[in-house]
Amino acid sequence: MAPKQAPTVRQRRLGTELRRLREEAGMSAPIAAGLLGTDRTMISNIESGRFGISEERLRRLASIYQCDDSPLIDALAEMTGRRKPGWWEEYRGKIPPGFLDVSEIEAHAVRLRTVQTAHLPGMFQTEEHARALFDLIVPPLPRLEVELRVAHRLTRRTVVTGDNPVPYVGVIHEAALRMQIGGRRVARSQLDHLLEESERDNITLLVIPFEAGGFPMAGDSVLYAEAPNLRLDTVHMDSPTGAVFIDSPTQLANFRKRLRLIEEMALSPKNSRDSIHAIAKNL
Repeated sequence: MAPKQAPTVRQRRLGTELRRLREEAGMSAPIAAGLLGTDRTMISNIESGRFGISEERLRRLASIYQCDDSPLIDALAEMTGRRKPGWWEEYRGKIPPGFLDVSEIEAHAVRLRTVQTAHLPGMFQTEEHARALFDLIVPPLPRLEVELRVAHRLTRRTVVTGDNPVPYVGVIHEAALRMQIGGRRVARSQLDHLLEESERDNITLLVIPFEAGGFPMAGDSVLYAEAPNLRLDTVHMDSPTGAVFIDSPTQLANFRKRLRLIEEMALSPKNSRDSIHAIAKNL
């Protein structure tokens, strides 16, 4: 297959999991290549995500690696071959690729969980709120890029509001709710929008009040995307230099523990809505 010059995070993840299967089997790349009937370079390119792999070849590799985890193999098979381009592809080359990788992860998740301490969840931001946020970037972004980023962000919400919405649990610290991004009017409209979205059956918003004190991952912005197979879950975190994606089994297990603790510390869904309503009312 032709090499992919800029593999997406999902393509890289498929390659990473195939490498892990090979290493768990205690097999070198040259031996795996020989058993597959190819060369070591091909194995290297597949594991880096630069080359795609067919479902047939993937299942052959799984057999070579003596992997009998059928659910995992089936989940990996779903990541192979040619797929219809996602809606985010229209933004490729126009906004940073990390934004598109997040959209791709969300689109293939079976459940989404987020923690926000300084900003509100991106997929629930109003147009004015999102634009005000992007206008704060230093140095300033060109106006066209701001508008493209806003349009992309607004479209992201379809994963939880579209025809087949995935379950979503979002933890928001009170600090993020009280920050008046774009001014009082925009902030009030944003909180009203949050309240409206929280009424959807698949959406749960949980507020951590100031009086709750410290909590795990305080200060972080975290997206935990649950995949059809637990091993294929992905964590996305924002950083000053761009998107960071985490897929180590140990780290994923630690994030699940932290998320559970944070969600247990938060107010109930009803009390969270009451808290958001009270803050909006006082703006």
